[in-house]
Amino acid sequence: MNKSMKWTSLVLTAAVTAGMVSGCSGEQGASSGSKDATKAGEAAINGTGFPIVKEPLKMTFLTAKAPTTANNWNETMLWQEYAKMTNMNIDFQLVPFDAFTEKRNLALASGDYPDVIYLARMSTDDLMKYGSQGVLIKLNDLIDKYAPNFKKLMDQYPEVKKAITMPDGNIYSFPNMLAPEFTSVRMGAKLWIKKDWLDALKMKEPTTTEEFYNYLKAVKSTDLNKNGKADEIPLGGTKLKDIVSHFKGFFGLMNRGTSHPNVDVDASGKLRFIPIDDRYKELLQYMNKLYAEGLIDKDILPNEKDANKFYAKGAEGVYGAIKITSPFTLMKQSGFVGLGALQGPKGDKLYSEFRPSVNGAGAFVITDKNKNAAATVRWMDYFYGEEGNKMFFMGFKDKSYIEKPDGTLAYTDEITKNPQGLTLEQALVKYVTWPGGGYPGIVRQKYFSGAESLPESIDAAKKAEANLPKEVWPAFSYTDKESEQMVAMSTDLTNYIDEMTTKFVTGAAPFSDWDKYVAAIKKMKLDDYMKNYQAAYDRYKK
Repeated sequence: MNKSMKWTSLVLTAAVTAGMVSGCSGEQGASSGSKDATKAGEAAINGTGFPIVKEPLKMTFLTAKAPTTANNWNETMLWQEYAKMTNMNIDFQLVPFDAFTEKRNLALASGDYPDVIYLARMSTDDLMKYGSQGVLIKLNDLIDKYAPNFKKLMDQYPEVKKAITMPDGNIYSFPNMLAPEFTSVRMGAKLWIKKDWLDALKMKEPTTTEEFYNYLKAVKSTDLNKNGKADEIPLGGTKLKDIVSHFKGFFGLMNRGTSHPNVDVDASGKLRFIPIDDRYKELLQYMNKLYAEGLIDKDILPNEKDANKFYAKGAEGVYGAIKITSPFTLMKQSGFVGLGALQGPKGDKLYSEFRPSVNGAGAFVITDKNKNAAATVRWMDYFYGEEGNKMFFMGFKDKSYIEKPDGTLAYTDEITKNPQGLTLEQALVKYVTWPGGGYPGIVRQKYFSGAESLPESIDAAKKAEANLPKEVWPAFSYTDKESEQMVAMSTDLTNYIDEMTTKFVTGAAPFSDWDKYVAAIKKMKLDDYMKNYQAAYDRYKK
């Protein structure tokens, strides 16, 4: 069995042991653990332009795969054409999203990992851990020398460099970036309301949480789809916790964005642990009222891991309001409009469901097996630039997209009106691989034609713009010692908070148990947790 076959067996089977031999690193051979890969790649590359390398080069990328992308990325036009441009042939070893984290961690633990982990989904804790061990190479100097597109973005948006720089001062990854000015994509899934039903009920678009409640009550008591059945569902979503999260800002919570769902800053400027705050209790009481009165889809709990069931139900036109990326693309439902921030009972009107511009710090990492790190940095940097960004999302002119007279781009009829009846994402996969998940690179509105770029999504974003958080934090990074403590504490806290949030909302736990719930959280080393959080926050501010 050759090296490539050994690596394939590693990533595609669960039976991985620490004794497996080191995986392949391309036809130029594997490093035996050199931590300074900069010089090793320089001699083989061209400093600018294409091709990147003068002699053909092969590399292996361990890659997370969404269900909606092609089964073999090496047959996708994007990677076929880019291989010709660069003279670099990438063997994408694909692992499904739901199994990827386990396979990635097993590979890293065994020492049998490839040149690059693409769509790596590494947390800042992972980056610090494997970076300090030398498994991931330092990119600081390589970015300065070989990544002009990404360096330009770091200079333009200082928060990007802050988000990817670890406590030791090193950068170990390229991130998934959302263009800071692309508000709609940074909002992610939105809260949509059925305008047709609002009109039928002679109600105006809700601007407060109380008006939203009154709309949901009216939906429940009216045969709005005129089928003679009482099957209208006022409010739905894939997960109950997502709906709870969406309302946090309306109760004055989560004022630093979605990367910090449990910690924000209170009125005095101090860090606040959201799940034990009285305002969180008020939020849960509001949600409990909705649930008790049958205004939230009862199936949201057992089906929270099966989004397809939710989409199928939504396609039947039964929801009055939904938390989703797009009812148009996922449910083929028209007549919905996105809601902006609602004013809560204490006058708060914050749209807190807002992501940082660095949406995933650890999207692309280069390992110490890679003998051609400089070439690899150049390979990745192209997709942060305009031309590479356009190719990554739109594909190829006159094949997957056309250029309109005004200079804007649009997908061809093959993509938007596919003769075989394929959805947009299904038609795209022979050209590109972006549908279905995060990716290293940057999402710019002019090249991204996903759900967040639809006119309805842009309109929803405009409604929320005035009420977005003034400061949005990326995920913080921790020292090795802090990280070890935080992983254990975060798991315990998150599991308990999620469990009790569900119980409070559904009535399985009475609110008379609130003080017991708070006491239990404080006993779970909350003081130590907040101490580490403060240290990470202090570093971030500097």
